[in-house]
Amino acid sequence: RLLFDFNIPALRYQPFTHVMPKAFRRDVDNLEKPTSMFAAMRKRDVLVHHPFHSFSPIINLLWQAASDPKVLAIKQTLYRSGTNSEIVKALAAAARNGKEVTAVIELRARFDEASNIAVANYLQEAGAVVVYGIVGYKTHAKLMLIIRREEDRIRRYVHLGTGNYHAGNAKAYTDYGLFTADTDISEDVHKIFQELTGMGKPANLKKLMHAPFTLHDKLMGFIDDEIVHAKAGKRAHIIVKVNALTERRLINKLYDASQAGVKIELILRSICCLRPQVKGLSENITVRSVVGRFLEHTRVYYFYNDGDERLYCGSADWMDRNLFHRVEVAFPIEDKALFTQIYQDGLQNYLKDNTQAWTLNGDSTWQQIHPAAGEAAHVAQEYLLKAINGVEPAI
Repeated sequence: RLLFDFNIPALRYQPFTHVMPKAFRRDVDNLEKPTSMFAAMRKRDVLVHHPFHSFSPIINLLWQAASDPKVLAIKQTLYRSGTNSEIVKALAAAARNGKEVTAVIELRARFDEASNIAVANYLQEAGAVVVYGIVGYKTHAKLMLIIRREEDRIRRYVHLGTGNYHAGNAKAYTDYGLFTADTDISEDVHKIFQELTGMGKPANLKKLMHAPFTLHDKLMGFIDDEIVHAKAGKRAHIIVKVNALTERRLINKLYDASQAGVKIELILRSICCLRPQVKGLSENITVRSVVGRFLEHTRVYYFYNDGDERLYCGSADWMDRNLFHRVEVAFPIEDKALFTQIYQDGLQNYLKDNTQAWTLNGDSTWQQIHPAAGEAAHVAQEYLLKAINGVEPAI
């Protein structure tokens, strides 16, 4: 019988503390005074990058809303959760405190069906309104809307994410979350909740892209724009980071873009039905996958757009099921600092990984990337741990 010593340091990842974003940290001069999430969101958009950032801001926002007498209503989508979740407890507490709480629960989250039914029952018993979205479409969007009465107006606060409202997943999956009080985005989220609760027709949105209605067409149009720029001799560049790419029309459109001279870099965690680096078809397309300590789950779409760059994060992979059979949302990153942060840390950083990255060849085989002679090793996730958390790389 073989005996293994699992306490060998070299076999273990170095522990780290999930960082609280600076905007949400307590007042250093009064540590007993909690940070007002609403005040921070009024100042500017705040981005969290899990698991490097803590999941606590989402929970803190809900608990503050639950006890704040100025908060009138809370609306949230729940895809994977549990009755022991702090999020569910906060929503129940808000309902008991007289807030109008609406939970859009997707019962058909694979492997979590029973848990989601229990959550629905628990919230209904607390007085929350529970709905199950649009018939025939799985609700996969990650949305939270808080409506608050303030001195001069009714103001809306929003959280949008690429991952589930699940504290456990947030420790193991990479995901983005955006906290914003942007008027147009908040209005868009309000319209989507009206649609999900059966009180509105398909929403006509200002800033968000919305499946199954506009997301696919918008993405096709963005690729077409890059094709036009490339044919005019201008720089054209697309970077997409998603879990999977299987949707036929988007794949064919990317082939068209490659043949027009658009540089296309795809970072995919799992399924890829596109063949890169095929002469005459996809010579300008590269595909890579990063397999590391954390499961890659962020979805980011970048288009150079002749210098007027577009960058969206969202809940949707580029798959038929996501684009046509689910309710999904993609949101723009408009704050320049946050835009740069995602572009550098969430895209370029992963394109530089030469240790835990694999590239897909035209013959459908995967090949692991290794540092070239004299080249320093770069591990995308280790870089983020060091940059955000101050953890020294393990290599």
